[in-house]
Amino acid sequence: MIVYDVISVIAASFLAVLIRYDFKMGEVMPEFLVAIRNYLGINILLTLLIFYFFRLYHSLWAFAGETELQNLVMACLVASVVTGIGINFFKVSTKAVPDSYYFTYFFFLLMCVFASRFSYRFLRSRKHKMQNRKNSISVMIIGAGDAGNTIIKEIVSSNFSTMVIRCIIDDDRNKWGRFIQGIKVVGGREKIIESADLYGIDEIFLAIPSASPTQIREILEICKETNCKLRSLPGLYQLVNGEVNVSKLRDVEVEDLLGREPIRVDLDSILGYVQNKVVLVTGGGGSIGSELCRQVATHKPKQLILFDIYENSAYDIQQELKEKYPELNLVVLIGSVRNTNRINSVFEKYHPDIVYHAAAHKHVPLMEDSPNEAVKNNVFGTWKTAMAAAQNNTKKFVMISTDKAVNPTNIMGASKRICEMIVQTFNRHYDTEFVAVRFGNVLGSNGSVIPLFKKQIAAGGPVTVTHPDIIRYFMTIPEAVSLVLQAGAYAKGGEIFVLDMGEPVKILDLAKNLIRLSGYKVDEDIKIVFTGLRPGEKLYEELLMKEEGLQDTDNKLIHIGRPIELDERKFFVQLKNLEEASKNECNDIRPMIQEIVPTYHYKR
Repeated sequence: MIVYDVISVIAASFLAVLIRYDFKMGEVMPEFLVAIRNYLGINILLTLLIFYFFRLYHSLWAFAGETELQNLVMACLVASVVTGIGINFFKVSTKAVPDSYYFTYFFFLLMCVFASRFSYRFLRSRKHKMQNRKNSISVMIIGAGDAGNTIIKEIVSSNFSTMVIRCIIDDDRNKWGRFIQGIKVVGGREKIIESADLYGIDEIFLAIPSASPTQIREILEICKETNCKLRSLPGLYQLVNGEVNVSKLRDVEVEDLLGREPIRVDLDSILGYVQNKVVLVTGGGGSIGSELCRQVATHKPKQLILFDIYENSAYDIQQELKEKYPELNLVVLIGSVRNTNRINSVFEKYHPDIVYHAAAHKHVPLMEDSPNEAVKNNVFGTWKTAMAAAQNNTKKFVMISTDKAVNPTNIMGASKRICEMIVQTFNRHYDTEFVAVRFGNVLGSNGSVIPLFKKQIAAGGPVTVTHPDIIRYFMTIPEAVSLVLQAGAYAKGGEIFVLDMGEPVKILDLAKNLIRLSGYKVDEDIKIVFTGLRPGEKLYEELLMKEEGLQDTDNKLIHIGRPIELDERKFFVQLKNLEEASKNECNDIRPMIQEIVPTYHYKR
């Protein structure tokens, strides 16, 4: 580089005077050439020192950017000024150079030095891009706004990206036919399918972070017909914070196709009853329990007690809460709700004001094969925890139930229905406010169908669906938990709160959408196989029994089912017999459960 800079100084010195005479060497005044030649040695030495001072020999020019460019321009400018002063100061000739010489010298020196530094970066970049284009991914950007522009800029400027942006889609007619960094806005959403085929698009980036869920669903409904893989920007706040880049793009999730606004609850006004209270969450390491801990932790409880039998999940949520809420008074305890002495000792030591009982066995097929374990854990785990709460003056006891408790066809649902009956019965006899909250499937929870589908797609299929007509209600974990917390605030005791899960979704449609959103064709790339309903599984789940009726609350998404009357004396006798049968590993405990829950029906 030093040798090149020496050549650059020599070339710029003579070119600066030659251009004055249209590069006709014979017309150049000899004294001008003498002045340049006599000062040339000093000029080279001073220029190299100036370049060294401005770090033109220290930078990694393969990654040169704005700072390096600024240093280069300033170095050339200072060197040109010093050259002008030096020629006149040393009086190297009777006649100095032409007045235009100083400007043209700066110009030629700058061009020569710039070419030496940035040509390497340019050629290196072109080499990488040519190599990457051999296996390039054709991309369509939806959204010609700030987010789209940022994504385009990063992809275009990256040396290592194998993505090539072919076209842009935007519904703003004023942008049609115009270009962003050389890429054309070909039209609105009606052009998506046509353009995907025309340009051979492999992936579609949805870069409209301010779009509503309804708008996103409408666009994705069109995109999924293209068989392209879809990615989306998470949200507007990242654009505001300047965090938008390719790494923020995420694969489009099935939640995006549910097509409704996220459920929002004013937890600040509701969770006042949590503040400065001792809160116990059983099953605190599970999907629902851990989210309960997260949301409770944000509202300054006096103490948060996380209780779980599985130490790995308890450890994970413990580390997360410690990092996010260092001031939180957190206690993590390992134990089982089936252990009477253990659960009693926890209540006697910590005296929780509020209990969220999320500990339960929830996997329907597994509980069909191990019904006694479902009874021990769900029914009598709830009994023991509720009894401990009642005996230790707990103010609120909120049990997490399920829609499978309504007209159950499986052991898991029937056991949770008995839990609801226990909660309602306890409420009549103790000062503690006992309530249950019932809701359907939560997206992304342990055992949810979505993670299973993703694993099957990643493995190349097939995707297994039990029945083409099976439907389920869906809600995200944070939505469900926020409604559980609000229901707890409404609790007066004895209620079964029912969460409005929106419209039911066909599992087959979820499977097809997830396959398409992953960039595959249904039944061509990834096949769907129907495996038949599993033991105890229903085509659809209900949220309310007919006998319960329905009452509204201030939140239109939370309803109250009217308690069902039951013979308590008979109920307690039945529970005693059920406990003995489960302990003795009864060969078929189902008839005893049906006596307690008449709406329970099963295949004999």
